[in-house]
Amino acid sequence: MHTPDSVRATGRGSGDVDAAPRAASLNARSANILSASGQTRRWPTVTAVIPTLNEAANLRWLMPRLTAVDEIVIVDGESTDGTVEYVLSVRPDARIIVEPPTGKGTAMRTGMAAATSEMIIMLDADGSMDPAEFDSFLALLCRGYDFVKGTRYSCGGGSDDLTGLRRLGNSVLTGLANRLYRQNWSDLCYGYVAMRRDAVERLQLESTGFEIETEMCVNAVRAGLRIAEVASHETERRHGESNLNTWRDGWRVLKTMVRLRFQRRLDTRPEHLPLEPLPLHFQTAAFSRTGTE
Repeated sequence: MHTPDSVRATGRGSGDVDAAPRAASLNARSANILSASGQTRRWPTVTAVIPTLNEAANLRWLMPRLTAVDEIVIVDGESTDGTVEYVLSVRPDARIIVEPPTGKGTAMRTGMAAATSEMIIMLDADGSMDPAEFDSFLALLCRGYDFVKGTRYSCGGGSDDLTGLRRLGNSVLTGLANRLYRQNWSDLCYGYVAMRRDAVERLQLESTGFEIETEMCVNAVRAGLRIAEVASHETERRHGESNLNTWRDGWRVLKTMVRLRFQRRLDTRPEHLPLEPLPLHFQTAAFSRTGTE
C-alpha cells in the first residue's frame, strides 16, 4: 500500500418511498472547487447511507448537518417514532427504503445497493459520527483509494463511547485481523466508512448484523482494494440505547474474520485509473460537503 502524505494506508413493507424533488436537488447541489492552478474541478457526487430504527431524536441533530451531500439514503427498520416523517420533513428529496429490522448489515447492504452517487459514506444515525469529517474521507478517495475506514485510535481520533470491555475486545480483534490479513489497522470494529460506488459489488457482502463492519474491511483486502485509515472522533450516542451486544456481536465478528480468511480470494478487476489527485492545501470552508462550516 502507498502512504500519501501523513495518511496511513493500510414505500412501506419492503418499499422505496419515492420523492419527486430528488433529481432536481442532486443537480442543484453538485459542487465545483477551484484547484491551485485556478481551474475548476468537480468534486464527485456523494451519497450518505444511514440505517435507522427509531432514531428520530438523534436525526434532529444529524440531518441539518447533511445539507450539502448529493443524496441521502435512509434504510429504516419500520420505525414507530416518526423517523421517516421527520427525515422527509427536512429533506423531501431523501430516499427512504423501509424493510423489516433484520440487522444493521442487511440495512447497510440495502443502502449501498440503492446509492447512485460516485462515492458512498456509511454512518450511524445515533449522532456519534460527525459529518464535519466527510472531507477527510472523500479527499482520500479522490487521491485513488477505493475504501477508507475511520479509526478512533490514530492522532486526531478518539471515542467518548467505548467502554473498557469494548475497547479491550476491539483491540484483541483488531490484532487478530492484522495477523490473519497481514494489515496494520488500528481500529477494526468501527462503521464510519467511505468507498467508491464501483467497490460495492467487489466487496460481495453477506453479513446481516454488526459484523458487516469487519466483513467490509477483510473483503476489501480479499478483493485487492486500495485501503486507507483516517482519524475520526466518536461521541456518545445522543439519545436512546444501542442495539450492540458486546459478547454476541464480538463472537460474530470473530467468526466472520476467521471464516473469510480461509476462503478463496475475491475476484478482482483490472485497476481503474485513479481520479486526478486533489490538492490538499485548499480552504475547506469554501466548499465543504457537510454544510457545517
